[in-house]
This record gives sequence, structure tokens and C-alpha cells, in this order.
Amino acid sequence: MDADEASPFETSEMLATFLASTPLLSESWKLCSQANAVAPWSFITERIGSIVYVAFSGVQMAGGWDPSWGSLVALDSIGDVKLFSSRRNMEGDVPVMVHTGMLNLFLSLFHSFQNQMSIIIQSTDAKSIVITGHSLGGAIASLCTIWFLSYLRSISSDISVLCITFGSPLLGNKSLSRAIHRERWGGNFCHVVSKLDIMPRLLFAPLQPPLTAHLNFLLQFWHLSMTSLGLQRLVVQISQQEIAELFSFVMAYLSAAAATPDEDGPPQIPFHPFGSYVFVSENGAVCVDSETTVIQMMHLMFAPSSPACSIDDHLKYGDYVNNLSLQAFKKSCMQENISDSGYEAGLELALKSSGMASQGSAAVPVKESLRLARRMGRSPSLKHASLAVTLSKFVPYRAEIEWYKTLCDEADDQLGYYDSFKGRGSSRRGMKINMNRLKLARFWNNVIEMLESNQLPYDFEKSRKWVNSSQFYKLLVEPLDIAEYYGKGMHRTKGHYIQHGRERRYEIFDRWWKERTPSAAEGSHIRSTFASLTQDTCFWARVEEARDWLDSVRSETDPSKEAYLWDNIEKFENYAAQLIENKEVSKDVLAKNSSYSMWVEELKELREMKAKVQNFPPHFTRFVKGGVIP
Repeated sequence: MDADEASPFETSEMLATFLASTPLLSESWKLCSQANAVAPWSFITERIGSIVYVAFSGVQMAGGWDPSWGSLVALDSIGDVKLFSSRRNMEGDVPVMVHTGMLNLFLSLFHSFQNQMSIIIQSTDAKSIVITGHSLGGAIASLCTIWFLSYLRSISSDISVLCITFGSPLLGNKSLSRAIHRERWGGNFCHVVSKLDIMPRLLFAPLQPPLTAHLNFLLQFWHLSMTSLGLQRLVVQISQQEIAELFSFVMAYLSAAAATPDEDGPPQIPFHPFGSYVFVSENGAVCVDSETTVIQMMHLMFAPSSPACSIDDHLKYGDYVNNLSLQAFKKSCMQENISDSGYEAGLELALKSSGMASQGSAAVPVKESLRLARRMGRSPSLKHASLAVTLSKFVPYRAEIEWYKTLCDEADDQLGYYDSFKGRGSSRRGMKINMNRLKLARFWNNVIEMLESNQLPYDFEKSRKWVNSSQFYKLLVEPLDIAEYYGKGMHRTKGHYIQHGRERRYEIFDRWWKERTPSAAEGSHIRSTFASLTQDTCFWARVEEARDWLDSVRSETDPSKEAYLWDNIEKFENYAAQLIENKEVSKDVLAKNSSYSMWVEELKELREMKAKVQNFPPHFTRFVKGGVIP
């Protein structure tokens, strides 16, 4: 069966219809309208059932034009909450950046919003919060949602959060979009965009064009209230010719963005969409979450419109929201007359909902874009299934490493797994295991890359299979990575492994394991024998640091520094003893000639020597400290 025929519905139209059947859109828009009328430059809150709505007014004062107001500024934290902390940016990534003016508007309301959220969390039993806003209020709502999601994660709250915006301008750069995908927050944002509204498309064009109308439009439109009178004032202050030039200018850049299929887009496009987009028209709505498809739909639905209609359309979201339920009912009645193919029927419904079905040849690329959106929507599940097959192909590499560990632990030299690999030299067996180590690293790095580029399902990292597989890989292979790091002396140039050499994949796997839901057996399990693999995968890196401290304390003459080194040594000694007592180490740790066993012996000898030195006459002490007595 063809992939297109595998599903009897068109996902984009179905999702939009489902959303329209709930009160979320209508209640959100009602409160946005109230905020525009009674709370300019602020927000209102209202509880409806178990849901708390927070609506930001679209009437915001941007102040006089300042060249920095339209620039991008880095966004790393808000208040004392670090954003996107669960996945740091990949090396070489451009920092997450947002529109400076929108961030300043958000910061002007942040403390009020923060206090309101604290009251809601502490004083109500609400399980869901909807943060919404129209126009510039939508951009503020998005920033509030980003902060709130980060805050809830820091306090381990299970409150669900949804952000719904209407006609919101774009907010940040490509890195912001990537960060939201990495956090698995894409499903927390729903942006409603009408077919002809210029505001969500305005920032596809540069902020400093050769046309003054672009900047004037931004300032004047965002200063005005969302009323017909305000719109008339805008038209008076900006001529029809300027509006037409602005429209053409934005269209040119939007067209360039839509024509670029790769995920980064043309380099001159500074702002990128994120989350799900619900495109509404007089005929209904369609929902897409692929960034590429969102940009294409932004262009294709906007292209046939006129400048005057585009500006008017920014104020008509109430009409669209009120008509959505009726339009969904009409489409369901008409479905039987469209096509015998379930998929094609759904695709035709989605095309009609976009308002482009009557556009003739102009509707063809819209149809293809919707078809692409559906395929991209299904691809994470397909890639997940394919990845599971690939994982099975790497099992032999892992098995060979397990076999190698067994041989090392039982060898006559009593070095153990870690030290045998560290001093393997040019042995064929060691070279084979090293190749397996590198192959497994490439596989897991690819898994992370797929996850962070949104190619895998949102709940991938919650899957017990993948959490357990990544944990076993980490327990088995990270000791080899540490052995390679110290065996090649990289700590001498880069610093010790934990701070300067640990691969990012291990930090991610640490988080997966920490955030898992433990089974009942895990909590009550007490070991009666030593673990097959040391449970602290950085144990050998800690041993190497402890060896360094031991070498340093022998020659240290500064009493405060010597005391600091002894404190570190004793802390590690106690930590290692606790692991051994709990049997959370593998038997290779206690091998007679392992690095840890040698460190224990050296520490014992140093303490004995220190005890003897304390019995020397005072005038001998300086010779011992100077290294005359070994």
C-alpha cells in the first residue's frame, strides 16, 4: 500500500477540526478581545472550569523608534530561571536570540506575570494554563510560555501549559526554533494565522529595508489599539503607495524563504517559526507543525491577497474563530462527494479549509505543501521503527566489548577492564574493541542528532527501551572513553575528563536516566554481589583526578593548598568506599593492579610517611617538605 493511502484522513485538516471543536480557541479569543479593550499594555486572567486563561493585550507601547529596538538579542535566562537548560546548544550553534523590542515589552510585564503565576499555582487546583495573546500580545505570550515551561520543569510540576496566539509576529531566530524542538515544547505552542494577515509575515523581511514604510508600519500599527478607528488612522498616516511597496517588499523575502527547502533557509531571513500553526480562512482551518511547510503556507496563502485586505485581516480573528465549528460541520457533510480515496478526501478538505481550492493553478503548490506536511508528520514514527532495527545491528559490537571486559577481568595480570584498555598498546584485540567503541559512539550521536532535529517522536526519550539501552551503553563504554582520554595524555592539555573531555551524549543519557520512572523493583533492590558494571560511569575519571591530587600533595608547601588537596582526597576515599560497600562497582575496580587499588596503596604509604614525619625533630621538617626525603 502506498504511504499516502496508509491513513484514511489528512492530518492537517483533522487536527484543525479537532481544535475547533474544543472551547480553547473561542475562549482564548474572547479573553484577548477583553484584554485589548480593558487592559492595554497588560494582561487579564480568568478561570474557566479547571483551566486558567492568561490573555495579553495586543495594545502595546513600543516607544519611539530606537535602532536597537528592531535588533535581535541573546536569550539565555529570565530572572533566576535558566532557559533550555536540559539540552545545551550544540557546539558551533548560533545562540538563541529574540526580537529586542518584544523582549523589552515582555520584561516590563514579567514581574506581574510571575507573581500571578505563583498565586495560581499555590492557591488553585488548576491542572492546565492557557497563555494567549493577539498581535504583539501573542509574542509576549510566547515569551511568557517559554519562561513558565522552564520554571515548571525546575520545580517538577505536572501542570500542562498551552500557548495560543492570534496574528502574532515572529519572535526569534532559527536557534530559538531548534531549542524549542530540543525541549520537546513544539506541541505547547499553537499560532493562529489568517490567510491574508501581514503581521505574522512581516518579519520575514529585514528590519532595515530601503523603504521607510516597513519601520513606520511596525511602530504605528503596534501603537494603535485594535479598533476600526485605529486602522483608519494607520491608513491616513501611511499612503496606499507605501502600503503597496511594503506588501511587495515582504512578499519578495517571504517568497525567497518559501522557495528554500533546506531547514536553515536563506541567510537573510532572521526570524523563524516554531510550534504548530493553524491557518484559518473563511472556509475553515488547517494545522501544520513542519517549519518548512509553515513557511511555504505563509507564502502560498498570502500571495493572492491585496495590501488593503491584508491589513484588515489582522483584526478579523473573531470572525474566523466563530465560524470554525460551523465550517467543520459543513465539511463533514460534504466529504462523501469529494473522492473515494480517504486520503485524497482529507487532502481536498484541507485544501478547501485553507481557502485556496478556488485559486486554480495557484492551489497546486498548496496541495503539495499539505501533502508534505502529512508525510513529515508521520516520518518520526517511521524513523523510530527503522532506528530500532539499526540498533539491533549494533548489538554484536556491544557484545564483543562485553566479552573483552570478561577477558580483562579474568586475566593473570589483574589489571582489570579499565587499565587493560588504557595500556592496550597496538594489540589487535585492543584495536578491534576501539573500533567498536567508535562505531557505537557514531550510532548514539546520530540518535541524538535525529532527536534534536525533531525527526523522532516527542516521547522518544521516555521510552523504557531507549532509556535502558542508552544507560547500558554508557555503563559499558564510557570507562573506555576515559581510558582513551588519559591513556593519550589529553588531560595534560585539555584538563581532566569530567570538566573538559566528557562527550555531550553522556550528559544527555544521564538526564534520560534521572528523569525515567523507576520500576518498583529498582527502589527495593539491595545488591548481594558486585555489579557487572560500575554504576558511576565517571568513576575512573575520579580515580585519575585523585591520583593527581596525591602527586600534588607530596610536593605542596603551602599549608592551605595542602589542606585543600587532603580534603579532596578524603572525600573521594569516602565516596569510593561507599560505592564498594553498596557493591555498586564492578570487580575490576578491586583488581590487584588496577589504578584504584594502586591509588589506595599509595595513599596508605603517604599517610604512613606523614605519620613518621610528625615524629621528626622540627628542623628536619623543611627537608621533608622540600622533597629530600622521598
